[in-house]
Amino acid sequence: MSWEDTFVSWTQGPGKTEEEKCQNAETSVKKAIAANDELAKMDVTVFTQGSYLARTNVRIESDVDLCVRLNSAAFCEYPEGKTDKDYGLVNSSTTFAYFKNLVGNALTSYFGAKSVKRGKKAFDVKATAQRVDADVLPAFEHRRYVSNEAWQYHQGIAFKTDDGRLIKNWPEQNYQNGVEKNDHTSRVYKRVVRIVKRLRNKMEDDEIVAARDSPSYLIECLVWNVPNEGFNHRTHSADVRYVLAHTFDATLNDERCNEWGEINELKYLFRQSQPWTRQQAHSLLSAAWDYVDFE
Repeated sequence: MSWEDTFVSWTQGPGKTEEEKCQNAETSVKKAIAANDELAKMDVTVFTQGSYLARTNVRIESDVDLCVRLNSAAFCEYPEGKTDKDYGLVNSSTTFAYFKNLVGNALTSYFGAKSVKRGKKAFDVKATAQRVDADVLPAFEHRRYVSNEAWQYHQGIAFKTDDGRLIKNWPEQNYQNGVEKNDHTSRVYKRVVRIVKRLRNKMEDDEIVAARDSPSYLIECLVWNVPNEGFNHRTHSADVRYVLAHTFDATLNDERCNEWGEINELKYLFRQSQPWTRQQAHSLLSAAWDYVDFE
């Protein structure tokens, strides 16, 4: 097939059977949390996030990302000079470590110890014939206060890794901004995200070094930072060419992409706190351009 034919096939998300397995994984995790007596008494919300929720997941490698958020506790971020007292807040009696252990116990009790693996961030619930892998992330609410008013804050999630790092994410903003961009690009944005993810996977299969350890979310963010007019070509090949060229040029040095953000627009894409670097992204984009043999 030509690259255009390949790209067209790569725009598709998981098929019906794979989608059913994703839904089964989501339902099973929710049942596991609900079955735990202690968690059932807490104000807990279980929701999907990531590429599964955004519908930017691709065939063959689908898994489900779920967050188990305790709503009665929060990691807070205040304007300079402000503290808990300024907003009438007090320390929670539930530590994050205790909450994560609770979630782990619930999953192990429901699925069995052999089916659950604890990671530094999340729990991996292994796939079966009926469901795909599920990454289950325990989290507290996160609040980034933006004024002196207690009700004015950006709401996200935050969690501590097992080695003590605090990580903040913004799943709702990721979802809403992704939907908006997809609408503004006549639904091409998410198709191109799937194409570039599948391209990364194909390059990795062919042992292209630059494709290794390139997170799917980084790819989504790179494509999201492309202007909307870059998705208005007549062919998918032309859209992909524009996206790779734009992001390649922008990641040539720090200055050109210094203000780029994640899809949520609440975290910078290339800063020291990120698990990836601008150089890593640029190497992937350069290798992808060469792999497709664009001129």
